[in-house]
Amino acid sequence: MAPDGEVRVEIASDDDVVAARQAGRRLAESLGLATTDLTLVATAISEVARNITAYAGSGEIVVRRVELRGRSGIEVVARDEGPGIDDIERALQDGYTTGGGLGLGLPGARRLMDDFAISSRVGAGTTVTMTKWVPY
Repeated sequence: MAPDGEVRVEIASDDDVVAARQAGRRLAESLGLATTDLTLVATAISEVARNITAYAGSGEIVVRRVELRGRSGIEVVARDEGPGIDDIERALQDGYTTGGGLGLGLPGARRLMDDFAISSRVGAGTTVTMTKWVPY
């Protein structure tokens, strides 16, 4: 593990999704997040990791400790080189899906975390960056 607690998990299977969840949960726990927040972080990681396996086939999840203005948190970055998202605004609406699921993955992950950003280019992939902050 890097000094900032960074852990990289290659995502290509359901086992990898579980490994990414566990890595995020361990790091969040080491930061002192409450039990409910540990569950929120693990669930958000599951959502974005499952999107990687469903839409891109493979990618990575990186979890690391971050500091900003005296606050600590866990940052989760999910990256893939898949087909990309042509309408991010629509993809962030509950119920919208192109894959036959419930359409709750990205909007759900956004609700579970404190900060959420997504960038995507059609044909080049998607990056989701999410942060959960330790309460003051």
